[in-house]
Amino acid sequence: MREQFIEKKFSKKSVARLALVNQILDQYRGQGYDLSLRQLYYQLVARDYIENSQKSYKRLGSLVNDARLAGLVDWSMIADRGRTTASNSHWENPGEIIHSAAQSFRRDKWENQPCHVEVMVEKDALSGVLWPVCSDLDIRFTANKGYPSASILYSMSKRLITMDRLRKKIFIIHLGDHDPSGIDMTRDLMDRLDLLSNVPFQLARLALNMDQVEQYDPPENPAKVTDSRYQAYMVEFGESSWELDALEPAVLESLVREFVEGKIDQERWAEALGIENAMKAELKEFADQYED
Repeated sequence: MREQFIEKKFSKKSVARLALVNQILDQYRGQGYDLSLRQLYYQLVARDYIENSQKSYKRLGSLVNDARLAGLVDWSMIADRGRTTASNSHWENPGEIIHSAAQSFRRDKWENQPCHVEVMVEKDALSGVLWPVCSDLDIRFTANKGYPSASILYSMSKRLITMDRLRKKIFIIHLGDHDPSGIDMTRDLMDRLDLLSNVPFQLARLALNMDQVEQYDPPENPAKVTDSRYQAYMVEFGESSWELDALEPAVLESLVREFVEGKIDQERWAEALGIENAMKAELKEFADQYED
């Protein structure tokens, strides 16, 4: 929704820029997505509407902030995924919470599957894009802010050990930037999980890879010369880098969905889903009886 808090006049250039912003936001609203400011920025860069620079990013942030306050941009379409507010849930009566429980009730549909799959992404800012598809596929999702912590990997390793004892084939999906640290994070994840779990698993780096850079042509940035991994990266890939945020949300979702669905035994999945739906119906019936 748009809501006005200030009166502000914008230049003709800014008005034209905001028209492009709203055009992009409307496009993604139709697909069921919101965008972080950085994702919006990369969509404008990819369309050659603005230059790719830190100064350009800051200008866009300032413009969008003013436009939201002036009632020209939908507040709900720009998401800040790095900051959250926590609160308790509240209910009018016990029947209401039972209805809510019925809606959110889930059985582990992977319990009788031959595989175990988890997704890890370098950037917490992309959780809004990746968590919905992971939730739909009923798989674990971990969002980091750079390299994963030792605590996260220790907990993950314990799950992998349990899955190995159950004789499941284990797949870990990793997504990160194509830059010196982002490439190294996949190697680091492999090495540390191997150390902590000592069980066989396959690690699939779904994005961002060089073939995807060539296919989707995301805006490029100079790789950070100050990164300790720069020299090794430059030898293999050159002086440019690319951010995961620059890929379309639908592309990221599709990469995860196609990989995971390829590991699912569909007959067992349908059976588990049928049991889940029957149990949801029981909960809803109980809630209806309580309210009556």
